[in-house]
Amino acid sequence: MSQSVTLVFCGTPRFAVPTLEALVRAGFTVGLVVTQPDKPRGRGLELAPSSVKESALALQLPLTQPDSIKNNAEFRAQLTALKPDAIIVVGYGRIIPQWMIDLPRFGNINLHASLLPKYRGAAPIQWAIARGETVTGVTIMRIDAGLDTGDILLQTEVSIKLTDTAETLAPVLAATGADLMVDTLRQLQGDTIAPRPQDHANATLAPILKKQDGRIDFHRTALEICNRLRGFQPWPGAFTIFRGKNLHVWQAAVSQHSLPPGELWVESNCLFVGCGGGTALALFEVQPEGKKRMPAADFVRGYRPQSGEKLGL
Repeated sequence: MSQSVTLVFCGTPRFAVPTLEALVRAGFTVGLVVTQPDKPRGRGLELAPSSVKESALALQLPLTQPDSIKNNAEFRAQLTALKPDAIIVVGYGRIIPQWMIDLPRFGNINLHASLLPKYRGAAPIQWAIARGETVTGVTIMRIDAGLDTGDILLQTEVSIKLTDTAETLAPVLAATGADLMVDTLRQLQGDTIAPRPQDHANATLAPILKKQDGRIDFHRTALEICNRLRGFQPWPGAFTIFRGKNLHVWQAAVSQHSLPPGELWVESNCLFVGCGGGTALALFEVQPEGKKRMPAADFVRGYRPQSGEKLGL
């Protein structure tokens, strides 16, 4: 049945690749892959392809990389000529214009990495962890003119483990979402799916991350800081100031100590810092400005922080 469905796939990051590959394995015809233009990357700033482009080339799929799509007559004619049954959108990175929304009979179908209406926006995985959620998931929704506001087609829950970071959770959600996208399209073909509107009153936002989000506020509790540290990996991470220079914190855990916010306590080669509410963090791995990542014990031996010194100043 799936061979009779023609798709256009719009995506850019690594997160989108499992869905593209799953659609091809399932026998759907991907008539065109749309991804963002190659971007400068690395120290040499050489142009590098997106993860989706690399996958499309490996799968020998037709590919286009328009600079813009809203008022692009050539791109619009290309899509119109394909007469896709659905346009699949996974992390494409551009707002879908109304003419694309109106084009396919099944609509524009989006994989979003949260249980909508929670965590609408650009960074749902990161903010779900940062705000201490224990359950998240993936939603397949039909795109409308709003920001992640369209009708829900299918959803699946995924647990967030205490050891999860944004880097470890993203591949799990990507694989789960890929399978759910295939299931969604098959149900749309069989007319066995019932779209349901989102409850907008319960919506929360997951805005794009800024570097400042990674600055540690030691007036937050130790648990809140740990959650943000896990959620904001690899960027913007978690960082503070030690003796006037940046100090990146890579690994930490809630401690049983009680210290004033930002105050250090050195015990043997262990390092603790006070947080809000009479809580404290044990620092396990840090990175001083201009240096490599190191165990906290090496930092203590090399930099000789003193109990009572402050972080964040």
